[in-house]
This record gives sequence, structure tokens and C-alpha cells, in this order.
Amino acid sequence: MIILAATPIGNLGDASRRLVEALEAATVVAAEDTRTTLRLLAALGIANRPRLIALHDHNEKDRAPELVELARGQDVLVLSDAGMPTVSDPGYGVVAAAAAAGVEVTAIPGPSAVVTALAVSGLPTDRFTFEGFVARKHGERSAALRALASEPRTMVFFEAPSRVAATLADMAVAFGAERPAAVCRELTKLHEEVVRGGLAELAAWAEEGVRGELVVVVAGAAAREVAFPDAVTQVLELVRTGMRLKDAAAEVAGLTGHSTRSLYQEALARRA
Repeated sequence: MIILAATPIGNLGDASRRLVEALEAATVVAAEDTRTTLRLLAALGIANRPRLIALHDHNEKDRAPELVELARGQDVLVLSDAGMPTVSDPGYGVVAAAAAAGVEVTAIPGPSAVVTALAVSGLPTDRFTFEGFVARKHGERSAALRALASEPRTMVFFEAPSRVAATLADMAVAFGAERPAAVCRELTKLHEEVVRGGLAELAAWAEEGVRGELVVVVAGAAAREVAFPDAVTQVLELVRTGMRLKDAAAEVAGLTGHSTRSLYQEALARRA
């Protein structure tokens, strides 16, 4: 089978027993960076030296069929440099190919920068969306952020230290200067830091220079003040586009703050 294995995002002590056992038994490991994997094996005191196959963004399309064929006769362990494979890291193409070929896929869960940052951000965790890395170019980044301006869920982004100040400044324009956010730096490492504040405030802070691995967590848009009858009309409009009534009521409820159940029942009554 294909085994997706989460690796520590910083603190080596977060390596699970299952991960260690899998590395000790592995015969084939597909790794984002084979050098990083060799360092991980050495740091964990693992003597086993499996066959290492490089799997990264530039070769995954070509490597996936090979790995799936290997997995028909033996387990193939898939690792990213840190965290869970497939989450802004290689692995999705392999999983998709394995699923299409009927090859079993499983995972060894573990550290995740996305969930860790969300948990320590101090922002709502009940509903969230992971947006990965934003575009590098200012125009594309600004357009993508504007499209998220009314997103009601907490948003989680990855960003590079060299671009985080510019990204936070663009977020302040797209989402509003006072929109609450948190920059989570060097999670689980010695110099872990979480800086919270409004987006404009955080952009000014980042101008002084930021180092390390970063995750930016931004609060979702506040519910707009929409009268209940108008909210029901929005639900019915979404239904006319093909959305299920239950899903439409839930979406409008998230945007307006009205009860999903109330919207559903009133929309149902109007349709009767």
C-alpha cells in the first residue's frame, strides 16, 4: 500500500512511535528531499537505509505511476520534509493515481503546521479554510485576497519570510486594517512565537524583518447585517442555481448570522 507519514514540523520529539516503526521497516521511501530524510533517520537513531526515491513538485506526475506499481508488491512510505504529505507538499498525485489503480492508501497522522497554527492563533476554530501559499506577484495576490474578503471562516495561509510583510499589507487592504490575525512563527521550535493583532498592525511589525517558517491565520469576515426576509431570498436564489436547500441555508446562515434551521424552514414554506 501507499503510506502517507507525517513528520515533525520542528520539534523532533513530535515523531510518533508509528512513524519510527514505519521508518525502521521501510524498504522504499518516496521523499520530498532525500537528504532531509537521511537526516531524519540519523536523528531518530534509525539504522535502516531503505531505497530512497525523490518525489517533488517537478517530478511527481512522472513518478506517481512508478510508485503505485511498487506499492502493488510492498509498502511505499511517502514523506514530505515536514508535516503531512499532500498538504502544500508532494503526495496528492500519488494518492490520486493509487486510488484510480485500486491500490490501498493509508496515513500515519502526526504534526501539521495548519492545525497547530489554527489552535494557537486565538481565532475561531470551528470552521476554517486552508489557502496554502498566496501568489507571489502583487496583482495576482491582491485579486485572490479580494475574492476571499467575504469568506466567513477562519483562513490559514503559508507565507515566506521575505514576502510576509507585503502579503500582510495586501491582506489589510483586502480584508480591512483591523481584521484580527495571527502570525505563527517557528511552530514547535525553540524560538516559537505567535504575534496577534490587526492586519495593518501586523504588516507594520513584519516590515522590521521576520525569520523562520511562517503560518498566517486570519479571522473570517463578520456576518453582515441582513434582514431575515432578505436572507431567505438569498437562500432561494442559491437554490435556483442548483444548490440543495439545506446547503444554501447553511451558507447564508454563515454569511448573515441567522439560524440555519430558521432559514431552511422559511425558505421551505415560501416554496410550498
